Amino acid sequence: MNRSADIYLNDVLAGLLTETERAYTFRYMDAYLARPDAQSISLSLPLTRETYCEKRLFPFFDGLIPEGWLLDIAGQTWKINPRDRMGLLLACCRDCIGAVSVLPRENAR
Repeated sequence: MNRSADIYLNDVLAGLLTETERAYTFRYMDAYLARPDAQSISLSLPLTRETYCEKRLFPFFDGLIPEGWLLDIAGQTWKINPRDRMGLLLACCRDCIGAVSVLPRENAR
């Protein structure tokens, strides 16, 4: 199963996060990289045209997922296994505290 999310920084489409059976990938959009005000979404994901690839969800994105009682509520509300990190990210991180938003690809702005 492949799942994807558009990643926004300050309401501007910055990149694409994808989960496949083998890995997670993140890449910045060319249009975003061409902007004079482009900033990286994280120090661990500096601006580049290259695609980042990891076997686990990137720590930056994992850190956006709620913890504790809020994670319990999210899991119960959406019936998501707490180990389904991408599912939690897609369900819970549309309107995060801070500048980054995660929107499921089919619900892109």
